Amino acid sequence: MGILENKTRARLFYKYLSRVYDRVNPFIWNEEMRTEALSLLDFDGEPTVLDVGCGTGFGTEGLLEHVDHVYALDQSPHQLEKAYEKFGKRGPVSFHLGDAERLPFETNAFDVVWSSGSIEYWPQPVRTLREFRRVLVPGGQVLVVGPNYPSNTLTQRLADAIMLFYDEDDADRMFTQAGFEDVEHALMGPTYDPDVAITTVGRAPE
Repeated sequence: MGILENKTRARLFYKYLSRVYDRVNPFIWNEEMRTEALSLLDFDGEPTVLDVGCGTGFGTEGLLEHVDHVYALDQSPHQLEKAYEKFGKRGPVSFHLGDAERLPFETNAFDVVWSSGSIEYWPQPVRTLREFRRVLVPGGQVLVVGPNYPSNTLTQRLADAIMLFYDEDDADRMFTQAGFEDVEHALMGPTYDPDVAITTVGRAPE
């Protein structure tokens, strides 16, 4: 388990990273990637959407291009403070400070659960994905963006020491164990590293 797959360390990490997050983030997770990921979801009708690990609201901002309101949760108060500056505390986003492993929402509450740049910090990813399935309506969609496992041996060792990196086989295993169906993956990234991120979509059983 990597050093940042620990909730206390991750909160401390983001206490400082939140100050520069929006300047650093585009080098790893940019608008083009976000648009590509959003295209994998079905926004027909008026879906109820949850953004888990919303951070400063980069993914939330993209979701609001498709829906009028988003529920957003993060464990870092410092990241949420940055998000409040963008959206306000009472606007198109309902913010919640909380834990992805214990979502403060009722069962079958959402049509879509989105999570970008969060899974790498989850100590128990399958448990968290099961929470996503719990709050999804039958047939609801999940989309998770995380760091693709590097191919270089030296980089792999560094990645394993820091946080969760995983490949398509790992994602298949995690999402299947969590009970999702129709699981598919897409690799994406900025031009300098087009496979840096792995995006996985699936559906809760009907």
